[in-house]
Amino acid sequence: MSTNEETLGYHSPIIPGMDQEGEKLASEHVHDDTILRATEEHHQGSNPNNVQKVLDASRAERKTSYNVEDFEPLTGREEDWRFTPLKRLGGLHLDTLQAQAPAPKIQAPSEVILEEVSREDERIGTAGVPEDRVAANAWTHFKAATVVTIPAETELTEHIEIDIDGQHRDAAAQHILIEAKPFSKAVVVIRHTGSAVLAQNIEFLVQDSAQLSVITLQQWNDDAIHASAQYAKLGRDARFKHVCVSLGGDMVRVTPSTKFTKPGAETEMYGLYFVDAGQHIESRLFVDHSVPNCKSRVTYKGALQGKAAHSVWVGDVLIGKEAEGTDTYELNRNLLLEIGPRADSVPNLEIETGRIEGAGHASTTGQLDDEHLWYLRARGIPEAEARRLVVRGFLNEIIQQIRVPELETELTDALEAELALSNN
Repeated sequence: MSTNEETLGYHSPIIPGMDQEGEKLASEHVHDDTILRATEEHHQGSNPNNVQKVLDASRAERKTSYNVEDFEPLTGREEDWRFTPLKRLGGLHLDTLQAQAPAPKIQAPSEVILEEVSREDERIGTAGVPEDRVAANAWTHFKAATVVTIPAETELTEHIEIDIDGQHRDAAAQHILIEAKPFSKAVVVIRHTGSAVLAQNIEFLVQDSAQLSVITLQQWNDDAIHASAQYAKLGRDARFKHVCVSLGGDMVRVTPSTKFTKPGAETEMYGLYFVDAGQHIESRLFVDHSVPNCKSRVTYKGALQGKAAHSVWVGDVLIGKEAEGTDTYELNRNLLLEIGPRADSVPNLEIETGRIEGAGHASTTGQLDDEHLWYLRARGIPEAEARRLVVRGFLNEIIQQIRVPELETELTDALEAELALSNN
């Protein structure tokens, strides 16, 4: 019996064209929205996969600044904001963010160093620079930063948990920095709950040969508004895993990025989102391959149900001129559980050198496959349970990447509750 079968409590039959994560979607409902961004010289080459190529400004040329005044007011016509309902941002792009942000409550092993520092601390801003107006607004207005440090050569046997529980809906800014010193190893869980209107910057410094896994959970109340820019900076031979799980909130926009600064580093970026009626959940990723011989893997999966449920996934990968030996792949899969939800999915790949190990991407959005459901029902599984079985299997690949058993169980139960409410 496979791991998936054990988790789900069923012995899943082998179905032609169907892998164990429920990847087969109804072919008549599948939409592939793959876009390849390339430089002028690559437009002269062949296009064996018949992928649409769109010439656009390089991601490397995008404006960055710590100061909100350096960004023009948003109109909704900007490429970065064309899918985002600005009226639902709670003023995070307009207002001075003066309210008190939720104070992080941290549980950590004794070896971990916990600090609250001023914005003048020299470590602040070393992992990344804001690329949009909301992130810059948060940077301009945060009052103090929480810093979590895993000392060099320290391997934690228990995970660090950071709980952020919102208690009001006044617009606020927050800043967190997590640093894994050389040859350290740690797992960090960042949990967001309650009600809030929060613009947030989180920095991850992963030093040479360090291993850092981060699980960020958006489990907000239904009225929460959250925009979180998350920056990872990787040293030589560093290993970074980022798992983003978005289940709650009214308008949630998470923008994780990874920047390689020395050769030999690897990143894995996973995402899971379950979008209900009226929710807007947006994920925008950036992987910056600017040095040789680094590897990245991106896998995001989402399920949507209910009227006006809307997900957005944009995955940008930049392979710079000096990034020879790069190995990268990104994947987004969306499962529409009924008529009514909308999933926008745009993978972008920009390549400035041909001396790479590999680069690819895929994006698919579709509905449950009727043939697969019929096959399960023929084996005596009721239709509602068959639908839940397929959805659980589809999303289980991401949950298995968390590697915190109690958290995996919690999220599996949360997804089961969502599916039970919808009879899917």
